[in-house]
Amino acid sequence: MSEEHEELEHLNSSDQEQHSTETITRVTGMYKEWFLDYASYVILERAVPAIEDGFKPVQRRIMQSMKDLDDGRYNKVANIVGHCMQYHPHGDASIGDAMVQIGQKDLLIDMQGNWGNILTGDPAAASRYIEARLSKFALEVLYNPKITEWQSSYDGRRKEPINLPVKFPLLLAQGAEGIAVGLSTKVLPHNFNELIDASIKHLQGKRFKIYPDFPTGGEADISNYNDGLRGGKVRVRAKMHSPEKNTIVITEIPYSTTTSSLIDSILKANEKGKLKLNV
Repeated sequence: MSEEHEELEHLNSSDQEQHSTETITRVTGMYKEWFLDYASYVILERAVPAIEDGFKPVQRRIMQSMKDLDDGRYNKVANIVGHCMQYHPHGDASIGDAMVQIGQKDLLIDMQGNWGNILTGDPAAASRYIEARLSKFALEVLYNPKITEWQSSYDGRRKEPINLPVKFPLLLAQGAEGIAVGLSTKVLPHNFNELIDASIKHLQGKRFKIYPDFPTGGEADISNYNDGLRGGKVRVRAKMHSPEKNTIVITEIPYSTTTSSLIDSILKANEKGKLKLNV
């Protein structure tokens, strides 16, 4: 018993010595500094597109990867995603999802296979089943190595563009949406031809007005648009007509809505008695 008692006293004394050497560090200053670094990283490197080319970093790296691999033929999307991981250190799933979103805008990527459907909400096939190559439009407006500013990739093995020298207002054409730390962005898409006309007027020094236009169609109320500034609102509605007394035909749906979600909302309205359906 005496040996056990001596051992316990030794352990207690060693614990007291360890506690006596510990110091208290206040994290207030660290929190302020580190949180600002974290917020800046999320804003600049993840969630918010650059106004210079309209791309988030992952989108820019995808387009650079497609240029690296471009030989005029289709590449498996899985192959492009794997190549892009040399630039983007956040996993293949995020790269594949971002690439599908670019492709569904039908502007920069020439697609082959099932890339999903923005009208129905159906997802794209797995990246090993679908193929892609740069569109002629992308080859024309995105790249110019002579005037591109480069930076080292995350591991220092490659060079990636800081911004692509885009010769077209892609940010307005494609739109953008992202949530960062203390900041969010939502840029609505615009009509391709109207952007060209507005660009010509801008170069000529003429005034112009341009409003959002949506790939899904529908009707938009832009009376409170406020030129796209903060606080502005755009109300979108489905486009429909009634060929018969008991029939409603929906021909165009609001932006960011799918036919699946629209059907679900109609069924819920029917259950609540707001709408009567003859099924």
